[in-house]
Amino acid sequence: MPPLILIGAALGGAAMFFLDPEKGRRRRALVRDQAMKASSNVRTFVDSGKRDLVHRGSVATGRLRALITRRPASDPVLVDRVRSKMGHYVAHPSAIEVTASAGEVTLSGSIPAHEHDGLIDGVSRIGGVTAVFDGLTVYERAQGISELSGSSRGRDEAAQETWAPGTRLVSSAAGTTLTLYALARRSRFAGFIAFATGVALIARSATNKPLARLAGMRGYKGIDVQKTLHIDAPVEEVFKFLANYDNFPRFMRNVKSVETFADGRSHWKVAGPAGVTVEWESITTRTEPNELIEWSTIEGSAVEHAGSIDLERSGDGTRVRLEMSYNPPAGALGHVVAKLFGADPKSELDEDMIRLKSTLETGKALSDAALREGAENTA
Repeated sequence: MPPLILIGAALGGAAMFFLDPEKGRRRRALVRDQAMKASSNVRTFVDSGKRDLVHRGSVATGRLRALITRRPASDPVLVDRVRSKMGHYVAHPSAIEVTASAGEVTLSGSIPAHEHDGLIDGVSRIGGVTAVFDGLTVYERAQGISELSGSSRGRDEAAQETWAPGTRLVSSAAGTTLTLYALARRSRFAGFIAFATGVALIARSATNKPLARLAGMRGYKGIDVQKTLHIDAPVEEVFKFLANYDNFPRFMRNVKSVETFADGRSHWKVAGPAGVTVEWESITTRTEPNELIEWSTIEGSAVEHAGSIDLERSGDGTRVRLEMSYNPPAGALGHVVAKLFGADPKSELDEDMIRLKSTLETGKALSDAALREGAENTA
């Protein structure tokens, strides 16, 4: 098929999609909102990258000056040194406060027990540190501690997956340069290599996710979504409703159907971007009556997916926390594209949870307008 025909077909399909009488206005508004958000994110990305590079330069200059003059590091420089190293020893450095005075460093805040000794030993070996005063609150388990919540990845894995703002800014600039260079090259092979490398650097810097995760390789969850809300219904009633996956289409708009089997497996049919139906099989991995439900896809499923629902009695009602991770086709990059076409799971989950609340409290679903208002109020 000639290129012009392909381009024309693509433009025609896009026009039909965005000019649809029923959903076209919402789709156009979503793209406009995404463009404005992207512009704001770019400005934030550049500003944070500049600040990080200036900070790194200041720390490096301080270290070099101290090395040349053999004078003790100033308190701010020493704090910067400690903070730059903490990520090697703990998974949540933001939970720890660092102060310094004449070479003596004081650490305070929260830390899991298994990270405590390593951090104290590591900080004591940093150049310029003469003593470490331990004011940390040590927890045997991080569960339930807000400042220690979130990712529980090991520090080596976290360091590999997350780039600092300055690194991201430099990498994106290098990726843009390589891409422009590739477009100007006449050599097909050299141009292709430069173009592929440039695009990879730009994608890695823009999303701050490993390339394997962006590409949707097995073992990586491309998208993580979570939501917590209060439902005015007994925990026993909420658990009974959610433990039956057949009820999920009643409050999750994109879930077309769920068929459950006696061995704990379930077959899901979900509406994907552009109306494409995606199917997979899951299995319940853990249940605790009135407290917890966990499930994940079986090996070989088209979409790698896992989820959990935590229930907690709250007065006469129930506190529900839903967490889901999934690896869509084409990984996180596929999710970015899907968002432009109205398939953003993070915003849709807000509406789904409001629909769940309404279903359990009143027995009926809300209108789309009420759903959007409720999602905004609970976001």
